[in-house]
Amino acid sequence: MPGTDHPTREQQVLDRIAKARARRPKLREERITLSHGAGGKATQTLVEALFLEAFRNPVLEQLEDGASVPGAARLAFTTDSHVVSPLFFPGGDIGSLAVHGTVNDLAMTGARPLYLSAGFVLEEGFPIVDLRRIVDSMAAAAAEAGVQIVTGDTKVVERGKADGCYITTAGVGALERDLVLSAAGARPGDRVLVSGPIGDHGITVMLARGELDIVADVASDTASLHGITADLLDAAGAGVRCLRDATRGGVATICNEVATASGVAVVLDEKAVPVRPVVNGASELLGIDPLYVACEGRLVAVVAPEAADAALAALTAHPLGEGAAIIGTVADDPPGLVLLKTSFGGTRIVDLLVGDPLPRIC
Repeated sequence: MPGTDHPTREQQVLDRIAKARARRPKLREERITLSHGAGGKATQTLVEALFLEAFRNPVLEQLEDGASVPGAARLAFTTDSHVVSPLFFPGGDIGSLAVHGTVNDLAMTGARPLYLSAGFVLEEGFPIVDLRRIVDSMAAAAAEAGVQIVTGDTKVVERGKADGCYITTAGVGALERDLVLSAAGARPGDRVLVSGPIGDHGITVMLARGELDIVADVASDTASLHGITADLLDAAGAGVRCLRDATRGGVATICNEVATASGVAVVLDEKAVPVRPVVNGASELLGIDPLYVACEGRLVAVVAPEAADAALAALTAHPLGEGAAIIGTVADDPPGLVLLKTSFGGTRIVDLLVGDPLPRIC
């Protein structure tokens, strides 16, 4: 009709996306699938529609990697399960991965990691020599991170009922800084940083399975990030809005979580994202985007614009920060979306994945 403003095609698409995301999550599947463990849309629906509904409380509702526990002492608490296959891979194994993953979740809250628990589910027939190798790896990783494994549990299941060894770890850390780090804290103008090249871990594990005829000189980036995190917080202080370790779902998933929680847009620059040539090449052969590939020794930081240079300098000065870069900015529109400025000069939406391109990687 004359005089009526008609939304553009782009705006119609954005409106439909916003409407879909605003709907209350509903778990429609009757059985668990591998996609529920991928860190994408299926995982998000499972967490919000089932676990959050059942366990809802103000601390859990924040859906952070680690919970800041209220009380006399400021503590952070987190838990994680590890089901990587194969158990041993270039650069690490399930033991070091279990320690690093839990230490990193605590570090992303700004906490100093202190104590861990470790629960083992072992399959009948699992070689003791392999278990000893895993335990020794955990002990070395804990000593390097300055944490103690103070309690645990062991269960053995029948042959064929597990994949050799599963490990669940929980961790407690001390919140010694007067900071609130949250995915909901991003503001327009903020910068998005990554602490180094992405995708090393996921590609390493995938190739280590030997299912693909691809040989590449790449090793997992698995490492404890509490040291580089402390240096970043010392340098940028209150300018740090959010910290996340880019595990399942990779950098793309972290940016989507920030965009949704903060009601902002995250705009990434493809040319600025650090990816090793070998990882990029393997990703192309596998038909996956490195932005979605898991890391186990990389963090994503959202910082205020005035703190960006100091934050980047702190990251690059640390041994784990080689290749750190500012990879994007936070904008106010379109809220809740991640956009990628491609190397070809275009722009595309980087959405959450539904399935799992690389299952059983952490």
